[in-house]
Amino acid sequence: MKKTKGFTLIELMVVIVILGILAAVIAPRIPGFVNKAKEGKTKGNLGNLRSAMNIYYSDKDGVYPTTTDLAGALTPKYIKEIPEAEMPPNHAASNAVVTISPLGDAGGYAYEEDSTEDGWGDIVINCNAHTDSSSTAWSSY
Repeated sequence: MKKTKGFTLIELMVVIVILGILAAVIAPRIPGFVNKAKEGKTKGNLGNLRSAMNIYYSDKDGVYPTTTDLAGALTPKYIKEIPEAEMPPNHAASNAVVTISPLGDAGGYAYEEDSTEDGWGDIVINCNAHTDSSSTAWSSY
C-alpha cells in the first residue's frame, strides 16, 4: 500500500485557528484605515483646489474669484470639478462652497470671497466642530 502525503486534520485545525486569531486582531482596525484614507483624500483635494485658485489668481493678475460659486469660476479651465471634502464619520462627502464668515460645521469648503477682508482668497474645510484622526481641527487645514 502506498502512503499518501498531505495535511492531517490537526494541522489544518491549527492553521484555521491562527487565521482566525489574525482576523480578530486585524478586522477592528479596517474602519480606521478607511477613515484615514478618506481624510488623506480630503486633504489632497483641498490642496488641488488651492492650486487651481493660485493659477486663477495668476491668470487674473492678482484677483481671486469674488463669489462662492467656485465651480463657475474655476471649471473647467483650472480644475475639472470642485473635489469633495469628506470628514468621516461626522460629515458625508460634499463639494459645497460657502462663505467663510462665519465658519460653520456643514462640511464641504468655506471660502473668503470678500476682497476687503484680510483672508481674501482663503479656502478651508468647513468644519469647526470636529477633528481628524490626529486630533487636528478640520478648519485648520
